[in-house]
Amino acid sequence: MVTFIENRIIPLLIRIGEDKHLVAVRNGIVLTLPFTITGSLFLILANLPIPGWAELLGPFAAKLSAPAAVTFGAIGLISSIGISYNLAKEYKLSAITCSVVSVVVFLLAQLNNEYQLNVDNLGAAGLFSAIILAIFTVQTLRFFITRNLVISLPDGVPPAVAQSFSSLIPAIFVITLVWLIRVLLNFDINSFFTWLVSPLVSGLGSLPGMLTLIFLISLLWCCGIHGDNVLSGITSPIFLKYIAENTQAYLNHQPIPHITADGFYIVFMCIGGTGATLGLVLAMLRSRSKLYRSVGKLSVTPAVFCINEPVIFGCPVVFNPLLMIPFTLTPMLLCTATYCLMYFDIIGRPVLQIPWTMPPIFAAWFVTGGNIPAVIWSICTIVISALIYLPFFKLAERKQVERELAEEKGEDAFATTESA
Repeated sequence: MVTFIENRIIPLLIRIGEDKHLVAVRNGIVLTLPFTITGSLFLILANLPIPGWAELLGPFAAKLSAPAAVTFGAIGLISSIGISYNLAKEYKLSAITCSVVSVVVFLLAQLNNEYQLNVDNLGAAGLFSAIILAIFTVQTLRFFITRNLVISLPDGVPPAVAQSFSSLIPAIFVITLVWLIRVLLNFDINSFFTWLVSPLVSGLGSLPGMLTLIFLISLLWCCGIHGDNVLSGITSPIFLKYIAENTQAYLNHQPIPHITADGFYIVFMCIGGTGATLGLVLAMLRSRSKLYRSVGKLSVTPAVFCINEPVIFGCPVVFNPLLMIPFTLTPMLLCTATYCLMYFDIIGRPVLQIPWTMPPIFAAWFVTGGNIPAVIWSICTIVISALIYLPFFKLAERKQVERELAEEKGEDAFATTESA
């Protein structure tokens, strides 16, 4: 089984994570973060959980919420720019040209049956068509340019003008093709792409889907591979779609539709980083082992900001059977508990996007829009992670202390021999 995972599963996941298109999707989606976080901050101000706050703001609350409506309502458009830009850079094409053509193609695909722009599709509803059309646009331009199927102007022509004309033929082709499909054939491109990825979308919205994802991420980390980066090219668009729809529902004071939106995993399953290692770091601070105590001191500050490479590689967790078990088990147990608590509306669901480096407890308050039960649960997750790690850590600590004592005895014996 271990051999099968090492020889088949791990290499496959690595190849997926290194795919140029998924890397472009991952990096392109990141472009939405400054906008959605800004929108979230305005939304927090408009909905502070303070008695009388809504009455105090009055009609000004709608004005405070306006940036959130715009930023979350444009994530499809922003993603189209970011993905096409990053993929064009991968292929060493003109990034700005590919981005502009991609945006035009994306907007063309969002026309309704009256051939007017459907503004609602510029947000989460159009995210998957933005991804696929951005990749398609860049690949089309690449096909024409690499085969020199472009207009070439004399050397004396300014570079900017020459660049514009070189993209003319591929731009005409891809825009005409999308126009033909959407307008002449009246085929709903956006709905088709949304339907195409619906099994994956619904899968990651379920508890079994999240447990599978967490297991794969943990497995990669245990082999020394950045599991979150490898799989984020696939998962990020889905979680972004979820949080955008949750934010829209929160904005309109409607029931929150999604549990596993962006923030669910990072806030409640990654306390101290992937594997919920904050509990492990706290245990290491009082360790009898010199190695573990020093690693704990080095790791505690990064762990507060969900950065745990020092403990994963310094402890190490990598290829350490004793610590690999709680590293995988802890986030899966926290996922199950958190999912159930949100499903039964005991704690609030994610409604706002936050930076992944926001410290625990604060992150729970922000991501749920100030939900106090979620904050209390966040504190509980730290305690639970520490309790799960503790017995495994004690076994690892005992072995490490024995090694350190053996090394000290060996050094003392060597020093005695030298002095004699």
